[in-house]
Amino acid sequence: MTIDRVPQKHYPKVDIGRRGMALGIDFLGVWLLSSVFGSGEIGIQVVQILVFAIAWGITRVVVVYNNQGQSLGRWAFDMKLLEVQDGQVVGRIPDLQSLLKREAIICFGALLISIALGNIIKNPTAIVLVIPLAIDCGAALSDTQMRQALHDRVSGTIIVSSRRGYSLDIKIKRLVEITRRNVRK
Repeated sequence: MTIDRVPQKHYPKVDIGRRGMALGIDFLGVWLLSSVFGSGEIGIQVVQILVFAIAWGITRVVVVYNNQGQSLGRWAFDMKLLEVQDGQVVGRIPDLQSLLKREAIICFGALLISIALGNIIKNPTAIVLVIPLAIDCGAALSDTQMRQALHDRVSGTIIVSSRRGYSLDIKIKRLVEITRRNVRK
C-alpha cells in the first residue's frame, strides 16, 4: 500500500492594485474617524493616534477574525486573509496572535501616513513618512510566487481571492466600460 499525496487546493493570488484599494478603503474609514479628534495644529496628536490605533485594531483584527478573514476593504474587493505554513496555504483564518502581529506592522505604516496627511500642507517633507509602508508593501512586488508583503511573511499570512464579497473592482470596470461605449456613440 502506498500513500498518495493529496494535491493542495489552489488559492488564486490577488494583484497589488486590488490589495492597495482594499487597504485604502480600510485606511480611509479609520483615518476619517481619527481625524475628528485632531486639533488642527502642526505636529503629532496623541488622542488622534490612540483613536487611530484602536479603530485600526477593531476594523483590521476583530472584524477580520469574526468575518471569515475579511475586513470592509477586502470584502469590497473579494479578498480574504488565510494562514501560510511551510510555504503552503492553509485554508483557515490566522489565529488572533498572527493577526495582531500583522496588523501592528501595517498600523505603524498607516499611522505614519495619517500623520503625513495631517501635516503635509504646513510641512511638505512629511511625505517621507510614506516610505516605511511603501517598503513593507513593495516587498509583494518582488515575490512573484506568493505575493506576500513583509507583514505577511512575518505573520505567516497571505491574501487570496474570495467568492464572497461585493466585487467593487468588477462593478467599477463595468461602469467604466459602459461610459466608454456611451462616449464613443
